[in-house]
Amino acid sequence: MRDMDDINDINDDEEPVEGEEFDLDLLEEELRRAAAILDPVPPELRQIAVEAFALHDLDAEIAELTFDSAVDALPVRGAVEAPRMLTFHAGGLTVDVELSAHGLMGQVLPPQTARVEVLRGPQAGSPLSTDAMGRFTYDEPPTGPFALRLRTGEATLVTDWLTV
Repeated sequence: MRDMDDINDINDDEEPVEGEEFDLDLLEEELRRAAAILDPVPPELRQIAVEAFALHDLDAEIAELTFDSAVDALPVRGAVEAPRMLTFHAGGLTVDVELSAHGLMGQVLPPQTARVEVLRGPQAGSPLSTDAMGRFTYDEPPTGPFALRLRTGEATLVTDWLTV
């Protein structure tokens, strides 16, 4: 990949056309306008993004996605519609989640009771509670972007937003 000095060296041999100057800000604005016309953001998606940001808990700790079987796992020959496995970490907590066509199952580690909400845009799903082993289930498979909000005795965690 060429750096700016290489490009300047190439352009040093050429004489600039009078009145012609390369303006990066103008180029960026033109590209934004072209994208808005040729590939606009659907209004529903824009609204979901705005409302998702509004739901952001300022005191919540963001649980980082550390494993996603759709990206990190090796494919298994003959596996048909294997569930997607996700692992999130925040502080001393780990949340393991299995997504399938039947819904999602998860576990908070170390095991503890927590309230779990499946966020889908502005609507949160019915609050779930973990059992004594930290396990929870949600019978509706998430569609579109979703995140999890966990409230333990000491903290509130919010996972990254994912699409199924």
